[in-house]
Amino acid sequence: MASAGPAAADGKEPLLGAGEAAAEGEEEEEEESRDVVETQEHYKSRWRSIWIMYLTMFLSSVGFSIVIMSVWPYLQKIDPTADASFLGWIIASYSIGQMVASPLFGLWSNYRPRREPLVISTAISVAANCLYAYVHVPHSHNKYYMLTARALVGFGAERTSAMANTSACQAVGFILGPVFQTCFTLIGEEGVTWELIRLQLNMYTAPVLFGALLGVINIILIFAIFREHRVDDMGRQCKSINSEGEENDALDQDTEGNVDHVAVVALNVLFFVILFVFAVFETIATPLTMDMYSWTRKEAVFYNGIILSVIGIESVIVFMVVKTLSKKTGERAILHGGLLIVLVGFFILLPWGKKLPNIQWQEIKNNSIPRTVPTEMLMPFWSLQEMQLPSNHTAEPVGCPLTQSWCLNTPMVYLAQYLSSDVLIGLGYPVCNVMSYTLYSKILGPKPQGVYMGWLTASGSGARILGPVFVSQIYTHLGPRWAFSLICGVVVLSLLLLEIVYKRLIAFSVRYGRMQEENC
Repeated sequence: MASAGPAAADGKEPLLGAGEAAAEGEEEEEEESRDVVETQEHYKSRWRSIWIMYLTMFLSSVGFSIVIMSVWPYLQKIDPTADASFLGWIIASYSIGQMVASPLFGLWSNYRPRREPLVISTAISVAANCLYAYVHVPHSHNKYYMLTARALVGFGAERTSAMANTSACQAVGFILGPVFQTCFTLIGEEGVTWELIRLQLNMYTAPVLFGALLGVINIILIFAIFREHRVDDMGRQCKSINSEGEENDALDQDTEGNVDHVAVVALNVLFFVILFVFAVFETIATPLTMDMYSWTRKEAVFYNGIILSVIGIESVIVFMVVKTLSKKTGERAILHGGLLIVLVGFFILLPWGKKLPNIQWQEIKNNSIPRTVPTEMLMPFWSLQEMQLPSNHTAEPVGCPLTQSWCLNTPMVYLAQYLSSDVLIGLGYPVCNVMSYTLYSKILGPKPQGVYMGWLTASGSGARILGPVFVSQIYTHLGPRWAFSLICGVVVLSLLLLEIVYKRLIAFSVRYGRMQEENC
């Protein structure tokens, strides 16, 4: 061909035309880029970036759990007009912020370097924590400022939703958050005040200011260390996350067949229930203990912080054990067992007996009425008798408020019941969480999981929004008997749903007969 040019005198092949040469050069360059294994320097840089992401996940988890037990006491202190029903909106606002931010930051990260949304979201969390520390300053409507602050913290915390392989960091952050909160209770409710900038450093504001400081450190580390890297499973550098070519052709052969959408919908419902009941549990813990055991605000934060820390440690142990156990018994059976444990945990919380909780107005008007303190409520285990101890001479009202009419006719939930329920829910929740994720992934198989995982994320966000609002409204107006009975009913319905779809909750490859399922 004329475009090829004359053959060389030494017998070599003729030169290629400019267009063909460019095309072949691009193919060779692309092939070479796929075959080059990353260098040692690139490997170290990538892992430094991964550790920064782990740290980000950890700090975000700490930012949520470090105040979860002090929100209600702090809300009571800064705005006496707020009742327990408004607490539900405060807790739910975090998840509302996450849900709103998710598509925005996701779209941003698709078109721009991921460092940008990571830094901005962290900066929003820092600013929101600072706002939370100043919600006491306005003369009115303080509860709405707190609502805004928590929503912004959730908005900035959205960055964690895309880090699916950092659950261990999340668990550690969940454990250490309440530990930090418990330590900060030593500062006390008054603490110290910096009049120049109207900053109060006390047991409520110190945790969020500590979280803001960690966020600033996180931003500095992102700028200094974080670099974006993309490699395949063999350690080869990639130009795109989605590889093309022969590997995708082979993948297409493996993805023949349709996903069982009945199983997908069922697991979304089950996942919603799992997160719903745990959101109920973490929301109601502080109001319940203050009403039932006449704990002060400081005592409620301190004791519940310790309890939540122990539950966190229990959950990590369960996470490590359950995956090994699932290989022997199968995920479906363990999910069934986890839901049963959660059901028993909430059933135990139902009020029994005839003893009523201390009424708040009695505590104020009659100092001869004794308080029930934690040590006396542990003996004997189920029929706990209140010792006649002198009342604490504090101006802070304690006990069950008369604004909740059920306080006059609903038996108290004994501390032994509460602690037993904590242990069971702390055991059942991580079991259900891990198994639902595992089953969901297996049902989807090699199919693209982005949209389906979006559904699962939406289910979780919805649960964490509706759970706190639901329980705070029911608890405030009808009491713990109605609240926990309805939760038990929801869990029973989820168990029935699991029974109905039990045989459909199988791996994608098993459904199409490419392998035999073990432990049916």
